[in-house]
Amino acid sequence: MHWLSLIFIALVALEHLYILWLEMFAWTTKGRSVFRSLHPDLFEPTRAMAANQGLYNGFLAAGLIWSLFITNAEWQINVASFFLSCVIVAGLYGGITVDKSIFMKQGLPALLALILLILG
Repeated sequence: MHWLSLIFIALVALEHLYILWLEMFAWTTKGRSVFRSLHPDLFEPTRAMAANQGLYNGFLAAGLIWSLFITNAEWQINVASFFLSCVIVAGLYGGITVDKSIFMKQGLPALLALILLILG
């Protein structure tokens, strides 16, 4: 079970690295096809705001990746639990305020990883 939780943590981290790339470096290109609900004229003026959001997603990914390299089991669980909880809260907030699919895409995988971590 422990290895399965580590795989899910890594997948959540990879997802947030993708979001970092999308929001920081591909907002006006690939971002247009991912965030289809936004009017195309909004991408250029919101480039800096999206990059800021991407940076925060990078911090979440960094924390999750860091947790994978911690050798002390108690600290590994604590650090991973903290960053997974941050992702869950962000997913809940996004799901409530923007689109329910945000929770499904971001919050739910983090919640599954946290459950596996606790059970493992």
